[in-house]
Amino acid sequence: MLDIKLIRERPDWTKQELTKVGFSGDAVDRLIECDAQRRRLQHQLDELRAQRARQSRELAQLSEQQRESARGDMRALGAHVAQGERELAELERQAEAMLLEMPNLPRPHVPVGAGEGENKIVRAELEPRAFDFEPLAHWELGQHLGIIDFDRGVKLAGTRFYVMMGAAARMERALVAWMLDVKVREQAYLEVWPPLMVNSAMVLGSGHLPKFRDTMYRDAEEDFWFIPTAEVPLTNLYAGEILEAGRLPIYLTAYTPCFRREKMSAGRDVRGIKRGHQFDKVEMVKLVTPETSDRELETLVENACEICRRLEIPFRVVQMCTGDLGFTAAAKYDVEMWAPGCGEWLEVSSCSNCADFQARRARIRFRRAPGDKPELVHTLNGSGLGLPRTLIAVLENYQNEDASVTVPKVLRPYMDGLEVIRPQARREI
Repeated sequence: MLDIKLIRERPDWTKQELTKVGFSGDAVDRLIECDAQRRRLQHQLDELRAQRARQSRELAQLSEQQRESARGDMRALGAHVAQGERELAELERQAEAMLLEMPNLPRPHVPVGAGEGENKIVRAELEPRAFDFEPLAHWELGQHLGIIDFDRGVKLAGTRFYVMMGAAARMERALVAWMLDVKVREQAYLEVWPPLMVNSAMVLGSGHLPKFRDTMYRDAEEDFWFIPTAEVPLTNLYAGEILEAGRLPIYLTAYTPCFRREKMSAGRDVRGIKRGHQFDKVEMVKLVTPETSDRELETLVENACEICRRLEIPFRVVQMCTGDLGFTAAAKYDVEMWAPGCGEWLEVSSCSNCADFQARRARIRFRRAPGDKPELVHTLNGSGLGLPRTLIAVLENYQNEDASVTVPKVLRPYMDGLEVIRPQARREI
């Protein structure tokens, strides 16, 4: 959430920055007017309350006849105060609702652009493999090997669901375990096992509500939201707290299933397992001091790249322009793996510096020294990496001419030494 004080003091600049991310500056004008009304009414109420307090103190000094008249005036004044309080509460609700709908402001170094077509490839590593045969897409490999069953997924749950069996299920588990081990043992992250459901305050704090309400799943009877990403519970672990500066930076990682409606991608990528309503992901979240967040973003990106590097799969890093930052990010980089069967670059990690945007919503603060005024932390998040797209990249890059798949060396210890995935007999499930 943006700082209302900043908007009051620098309205034209705020409108200019919001225009860069595709948000209308008219909303800023409406918010400023609503905030001005709220402040005027607050001032009027303060004066009315002070008047009521004075009358109450003077009541004892009046005669009985005067008291009765004064009590009538005080009742009328009380009614005005009550009405004013109701109007103030409504103006505060309107102002907060407008603030909650406003996206984050871009960091100064983010390139200005209208959308995806103006993103910038900042680096690429490893050359795509030169195949001497036509590489298959993962949905063809999965069916040939008997490790991905699309028909049974549809039978169990509907479109955009699938079942992984045998070596595919094993490789998914291996990828998760290996990635977590790298995060914990080498990249200094603390592993967390969070709830897969959170309450509304947590989803509001991370910035997913109210903007993305239609893309999330919710329990019909209780205040539970199925998490769209582990970013939600990890970021909110310290919601409402004031941390001592010595505890920062905090690096957190978690594996969770994630749940999204995929409404925004209707009609896209309908083949295979690239987009589903349920998917696995290893997430990275950082809570840091404001002056370090830009540098921490670079490290976060490198943490994601290292996974691609060790899998020996070609990847590239793309810097998002202002028009493609999304709602919560102030700066963002995507890490994309090459998938030769699909013939496309797959986003396996999206690394964002959210600055104080989430921390203001979730009230996550720190104190630099005892007695100092609390400040908002900066939050960052990124996939480390996302599945099943990483699995897609592995299957398609490591395929052989006979449609078998060689297991990457880093995953073999997690798959009992299995070196090659070959067609397996289908087992009833």
